[in-house]
Amino acid sequence: MKLQLKNIAIAMVAAIALTSCSNDDNNEITGEGNLKLEFDNVYGDADFAFNTAYTNSNGEVVKATNAIYIVSNIVLTKTDGSTYTVPKSESYFFVNEADAASTLLNLPNIPAGNYNKITFGIGVDADQFNAGASGQGTMWTDAQALGMTWSWAAGYKFVKFEGTYTSSTVTTETSYMVHTGKTGDVYNYAQVTLDLPENALVRTNITPQVHIMADLKKILDGTTVINLTDGAMVMGGTKVQNISANNVPTMFEAHHVHND
Repeated sequence: MKLQLKNIAIAMVAAIALTSCSNDDNNEITGEGNLKLEFDNVYGDADFAFNTAYTNSNGEVVKATNAIYIVSNIVLTKTDGSTYTVPKSESYFFVNEADAASTLLNLPNIPAGNYNKITFGIGVDADQFNAGASGQGTMWTDAQALGMTWSWAAGYKFVKFEGTYTSSTVTTETSYMVHTGKTGDVYNYAQVTLDLPENALVRTNITPQVHIMADLKKILDGTTVINLTDGAMVMGGTKVQNISANNVPTMFEAHHVHND
């Protein structure tokens, strides 16, 4: 019995030591550094490429010609549970498959520390939208240039996924468009939280790069399966709500971290 109690005591001391060490690691690290987020689009188990045929679970074959989504409101969590919120003015990005540079996000002035979790939005949140056109900076005009807006009243397109499809009943390649965003009073803003497989060690002399896989298949073929044959222009209603609530949050996976 005494031996058991001794072993338990040793285990408790070790656990406390590890927790203290984790906290000390963050507390003793000073200064600021940069963090990079790399978004790598795939389609199921395949690399993603435009004009490539992919077959969904419902038998529809899609070829994409356009894929853009807005990444926003980035929050980083340290191993001790404390968080750092990237300022809103620096936290909206258009990830565009057609523009390789846009898929690598650089976050400056990050407090040095060991980070093990990241949270971000897909789309534009209500607070940012309600700031009005004058509160958007260049974001609105940047979005317009990418075709990522409707009218100001309708706001931004959060996800744009377009191309052609065929099915057992639609044998000629037919255009499809999936645009998510604010519909009526529903913002359809999605939030994603990812645990990192390794800690991102932000230092004044180390810029970690977090490699995030984005499975574009799940836009149409996720928790909710969207049948394009039933309507290939998906821009509102319950289809957009289901894509935003059920499919988009499951698209992303933190694959690995480079601490170079």
